[in-house]
Amino acid sequence: MKKLIGFITPPAQWKTVAILVLAGGIGMLIYLFYASNAVSYLSDDPKTCVNCHVMNPQYATWNHSSHREVTNCNECHVPHNNIFNKYFFKAKDGMRHATMFTLRREPQVIFIKDEGLKVVQENCKRCHEGLNEKVGLLSLTGENYLHSDGKVCWSCHREVPHGRVNSLSSTPNAQVSKASSIVAEWIN
Repeated sequence: MKKLIGFITPPAQWKTVAILVLAGGIGMLIYLFYASNAVSYLSDDPKTCVNCHVMNPQYATWNHSSHREVTNCNECHVPHNNIFNKYFFKAKDGMRHATMFTLRREPQVIFIKDEGLKVVQENCKRCHEGLNEKVGLLSLTGENYLHSDGKVCWSCHREVPHGRVNSLSSTPNAQVSKASSIVAEWIN
């Protein structure tokens, strides 16, 4: 252990520089967490989903749907089988979203990925379990759909809860709350 500490400790003439570089790196990480509003991603607040402006049409259409009264984005788009899986999925999906947005690689039309498709289908079944039992639709799974062996709930319920979202400009006049500015007041 002493060898390892000696290995990573800089020579005496570099200690000040190393401390400044380390402090600068930590400061940049803190600013990154502040600027990205990272803490908000731990919550279930739907406004978090519009931190990236490309989600405005999805937020606006959900906000005008009947689902708004009973659920939020995470109720549908995040697994609920256990707390660890929920936050692991949120972190993994959130990092993918943040990377795409940061690198300006977001597509014009947003489609759900296969893993998300399975999660949403299972959550439809979880929330509408009583209705599904009466109608006999418990066999619909995202896995079956991906292998062309069946349907998912939105095969029939196409506009629930997002309506028609065809592109970033499909809801041009949607009233969506904007994220607050990350620019310090003294700069303005």
